[in-house]
Amino acid sequence: MTARISLGRSLASESANYFLLLGTTLFLVVFGLVMVLSSSAVESHNDSNNFFAAFWSQGAFALIGLPLMLFVSRLSLAFWQRTVWFLLGAACFLQVLVLLTPLGVEIGGNRNWLRVGPLTLQPSEAIKLALVVWLGVVLSRKRDMLHDWRHVVVPVVPVAGAAIGLVVLGGDLGTTMIMSAFVLGGLYFAGVRLRYLVVGLSGVAVLAFFVAISSASRLGRIAAMFGGTSAANPDVDWQINNGYYALASGGVFGVGLGNSHSKWSWLPAADTDFIFAIIGEELGLIGAIVVLLLFVTLAIVFLRIIHAADDPFPRVTTAAVMVWIIGQAFVNIGVVLGVIPVLGVPLPLISRGGTAIIFSMVAIGIVLSFARHSSKEARRAKGVAR
Repeated sequence: MTARISLGRSLASESANYFLLLGTTLFLVVFGLVMVLSSSAVESHNDSNNFFAAFWSQGAFALIGLPLMLFVSRLSLAFWQRTVWFLLGAACFLQVLVLLTPLGVEIGGNRNWLRVGPLTLQPSEAIKLALVVWLGVVLSRKRDMLHDWRHVVVPVVPVAGAAIGLVVLGGDLGTTMIMSAFVLGGLYFAGVRLRYLVVGLSGVAVLAFFVAISSASRLGRIAAMFGGTSAANPDVDWQINNGYYALASGGVFGVGLGNSHSKWSWLPAADTDFIFAIIGEELGLIGAIVVLLLFVTLAIVFLRIIHAADDPFPRVTTAAVMVWIIGQAFVNIGVVLGVIPVLGVPLPLISRGGTAIIFSMVAIGIVLSFARHSSKEARRAKGVAR
């Protein structure tokens, strides 16, 4: 009874931003589990004679992510400031294991996975999480010196550049672009001058170009977007075209949940990179628009938390998480719509992928802790005013 009263008081004291972010995230996770079940059932049966294999796996990771998200939301800002260097170093160490040891696994031309026993993990997701927190901590400490380009270059280029470089060495262009984008986003919200950001953006564009042309498979993906073919990766044309067919066959109202034809081995990665195509097929244009609106809602609440933050640490970190989650969502959707080459990034909180959903939920948990901190500061300010 005492615990229930304590929990009730704790929840009652949270801000509207906290509940809006938490509610939207939980809805996306539950919706994602439903769509993973629908999109993966056929392939799961073919692989393991169990229609629910992928669903149970994703559900288990979501159940791990949920308490982690809620636990992280109760942590103080000081915790991240004390531990961020350790977290970033540990994440980079895991990526080094991927690159230099037999534990590393290559999938689709990218060496970006770490196999430990029956588990396959993606250390680049851990690097994302550590890097967004690191940006907030370091840039908040340098808040009064960011007008000088040297104080921007010295922490960001060697540390963030090295972290992103480890992912580049694995050949994952999609994750590299997302990480580069949220670094630039964090710098923008930290108040770095626009001309410095233009230089950084130019550098990211050059890096992306050289990474793209370094692989025949990636060149094939770019050619496929413009209607060409790829001898190195012939399946990409099939994937793109069947993604179009899935979206087109859904119409306005969709063919009905569970009634997709494309998931019957026609559309590769139907439960991961191309799950938005299955959403469009089964739930139609209306379902696709609802998903877009949910991510727009996330973006709005992120911006509200950024606006409410007085400390640059939560402001910069929240901005970086926003660019990560929202940017990755729209990159994934852009790939399915054919306006971006196939990059192999999942739809956050919806696509199947255990490491991705856990670290996305933990990142949102960090932002929830900032929302709690802002509401406490607001209540304290009101008390002083009275």
